[in-house]
Amino acid sequence: MPEHRNYPDHIKIGAPFSNVVLDDTHAYLAGLVAADVEEGLAVLGDIRAETEVVMNTVAMLLGKVGLDMSDVVRCDVHLTDLTEMDAMNGVYGGYFEDGKYPARTTTQSGALFGGSRVEVTCMARRRN
Repeated sequence: MPEHRNYPDHIKIGAPFSNVVLDDTHAYLAGLVAADVEEGLAVLGDIRAETEVVMNTVAMLLGKVGLDMSDVVRCDVHLTDLTEMDAMNGVYGGYFEDGKYPARTTTQSGALFGGSRVEVTCMARRRN
């Protein structure tokens, strides 16, 4: 039976989703945009700054369930402008061991929640 969690637990998500769902083998992270997780407020900036906020949040959520970035097996990255992919990659790549990157899809979206420029969804393998 999947386990549904929201972090931080004092923040009530105003939409029908959980930000982390665990099953026997994987942790699934909902799409994350650049936000101060504790306050639930957008942290908008250039693509590098937003990517750093998003990836720090990914790492924090993984840590809450006993995992780390080396456990990530897949990410979906949504950008409002694909011309910013190189800048996003420059930050994103630093969160993984060189040459051991998760499988990934990158798409351009017309708009992202809160006016964000980047949204990342991840799946991580749980340790046995």
